[in-house]
Amino acid sequence: AVVSTQSTGDWFENDKPPCFWVSGFYFTQAFLTGVKQNYARKYTIPIDRLDLDFEMLPCDEIDTSPEDGAYITGLFVEGARWDKKKMALAESLPKILYDTMPVIWLKPALKLEISTEGRYVSPVYKTSARQGQLSTTGHSTNFVLAINVPTIKPQKHWVLRGTCLLCSLDD
Repeated sequence: AVVSTQSTGDWFENDKPPCFWVSGFYFTQAFLTGVKQNYARKYTIPIDRLDLDFEMLPCDEIDTSPEDGAYITGLFVEGARWDKKKMALAESLPKILYDTMPVIWLKPALKLEISTEGRYVSPVYKTSARQGQLSTTGHSTNFVLAINVPTIKPQKHWVLRGTCLLCSLDD
């Protein structure tokens, strides 16, 4: 809660942060829509033609904002680990259930230009429960979005392992 409060205070008094702690948002979908909306307005593209593409950065922190889109942090991977050398998903290490994901660049792009080749379309959940109620907005109370994560193995491999990204851990 302290990280969230500090980030909001800094944002209000100074400027938006260079990297957003996505796990601290109550309604993450509004933030994601805002990222696409800012891009759509800047380049006068209808928002319904846009979606988010993703790039994993080789760092855990970043001090500058991207020209377009947003940097996020605060996600964990379950059922796999993030291999910093290969910049791709890899098998979990023995007795380690979760791994920290690097900074992720949310890059608005035309839907037709986004490819999932060589990437695992990973669901992102707020909690490890992987279930939620359908809210009045039509969104699940637990599912956040799907992020395309680089992988060397086929998607089926990670699906069978139940690999997903989480905003928070049970501990």
